[in-house]
Amino acid sequence: MTERTGRLSGKVALITGAARGQGRSHAVGFAREGADVILIDVCETLPTVGYAMATPEDLAETVRLVEEAGGRAVSAVGDVRSAADLKDVLDRGLEAFGHLDVVAANAGISTYGALWETPEEQWDEMLDVNAKGVWQTLKATAPILIAQGTGGSVIATSSCAGIRGFGYASAYSAAKHAVVGMVKSLAIEIAPHNVRANVVCPFSVGTGMIINQPTYDLMTGGPGGTYEASAAAFQAMNLFPIPWMDVEDVTNLYVYLASDESRYLTGQAIPVDAGFLSRQ
Repeated sequence: MTERTGRLSGKVALITGAARGQGRSHAVGFAREGADVILIDVCETLPTVGYAMATPEDLAETVRLVEEAGGRAVSAVGDVRSAADLKDVLDRGLEAFGHLDVVAANAGISTYGALWETPEEQWDEMLDVNAKGVWQTLKATAPILIAQGTGGSVIATSSCAGIRGFGYASAYSAAKHAVVGMVKSLAIEIAPHNVRANVVCPFSVGTGMIINQPTYDLMTGGPGGTYEASAAAFQAMNLFPIPWMDVEDVTNLYVYLASDESRYLTGQAIPVDAGFLSRQ
């Protein structure tokens, strides 16, 4: 086999929520830089989510794109809320690749509503996926990184909603604040093992998570919102004249944090936001 080169050459990464959107972009971006990847996605639309989530076919397409980029992939349909599902895909990935270097805890969902109108099921599912799912991912992988004794990088996706409050997204904001606190705490605990831990906090990224009818309605003040009106509302919130960023804009930071270039960067929550936080 020809030796691969790149900023992540020889590294193995776990990526959750890998079937499409940011997760797929991270998987392909890592592969282009020389990494092999372990992929997991629930591949079904959850009960409280108002947009279509990924499918098994989407996950298969991510694998195809990884291989096209020169990487190898182990993949599984599984739920990050399940310790058993995470263990299964990690066991298969470690058997195939022999080690783990990078953890990309990317899986997440979004829903909207005033705090006092949020159904308990919606609140519970949001916290379960976006906070507990990250905790399960870190709980499953931290012992592996520690036992290997070769360092590593843990990266989790939060949001600008994990840095400041977002109206009509209290459950989402609560979960994303939890991710920031969780990973900053992990950074302190795991630093003696030469493992770093950071959080990426995007604002609007052009994926199915915001390009959907519930988001159009939220951004335009009621039912019947349109793509065009939502895009204009998002653009008005950013310093740069764009409604949302491309997935690759987030992947570029993920690649940096996964690479040895960031070897002394830890415990940080880093916005990728087209100037959103500076404008507020």
